[in-house]
Amino acid sequence: MSVDGAQLWTLNQRLLAVVMDACTEELTELGLETKEFFVLAEVEASPYPAEIATALLLPKASVTVYVRNLVTKGFIRREIDEADLRRHRLVLTAEGAAARDRALAALAAEYDRRLARVTPQDRAELQRILQEMLSPA
Repeated sequence: MSVDGAQLWTLNQRLLAVVMDACTEELTELGLETKEFFVLAEVEASPYPAEIATALLLPKASVTVYVRNLVTKGFIRREIDEADLRRHRLVLTAEGAAARDRALAALAAEYDRRLARVTPQDRAELQRILQEMLSPA
């Protein structure tokens, strides 16, 4: 049986969309839109808007809007970067960290609910496969 990479990609995207859709209510209760959540979740790893845009494959202009919204909501703040006073770095506030953690918990619960349909050995194999796909060539 031939496995089509595009079909696997599509199935993966559908799974991610279904999980995100199932978490929309929780995100809304937290005051987050879906893409704002992704930006919020990326701030600690990528504290500069341009880095976030690159990491999330989003246009810089869109990231600017999401950052502005998250600052207004009190989830992140801008600080002058002491290493380069021309730059602002983004920092999670306590409220932002709490919202991120609750949203991640909701996503994990929904994903775990779907993973429960898969045997433990198939889950281990899925993890192995995903790690292999993410490792450098």
